Amino acid sequence: MSKTEIAKRYTLFVVSLFFAALGVAFTKHGELGVSPISSVANTLSCKYSSLSLGTWLIIWNCFLIVGQVIILRKKFQLIQLLQIPLSFLFGWFTDLGMWIVSFVPVNTYPVRVVMVVIGIVILGFGISLSVIANVIMNSGEAFVKAISDTFHRDFGNVKIAFDVLCVLIALVLSLIFFDFTIVGTREGTILSALLTGVVVKFFSSKLKDPLKALLQGRTA
Repeated sequence: MSKTEIAKRYTLFVVSLFFAALGVAFTKHGELGVSPISSVANTLSCKYSSLSLGTWLIIWNCFLIVGQVIILRKKFQLIQLLQIPLSFLFGWFTDLGMWIVSFVPVNTYPVRVVMVVIGIVILGFGISLSVIANVIMNSGEAFVKAISDTFHRDFGNVKIAFDVLCVLIALVLSLIFFDFTIVGTREGTILSALLTGVVVKFFSSKLKDPLKALLQGRTA
């Protein structure tokens, strides 16, 4: 792979982070919950609002990176440390996205649902770009892969278990922080869990060939 192609792939990955973060911002603004992997950070941001959602996502992602180091130990590849600056970038993009959507009024439930659906579509689009870029995994996916590889378990099954665990942690934190009230995890979280994968498959099938041709400097 040439240096030019590598540069293009990392550029595409950064673009993918922006769209994924914007998708999170849309779902957050809908106030019906966020994606499972962001649910813990979302609950913490509701309790400790002095730190933004983007900042809590940075903290959460760095926690997952530390988890990878603990699980993989000597098998942890130094290139994966790139997840750290990329996690910061994702957090900053999320806060930028929150500012962008802050001008959109969400006074009714149907509008909130629409915001969540738009967020899921944008998030799925961003994830599909990161898959096509194929340079480095985000911290959540990399954490799941670390468990999958170390304990020889199917990646898909581990991903499902991890998403469920994230939601359960968010729910427990919410019950503790808000006097046995569920805050930050609602029907939007379920919709995101069910639909994001479908959206990713759709965009990946449409964009894979033309983007790969662009990355490799050839005609599609």
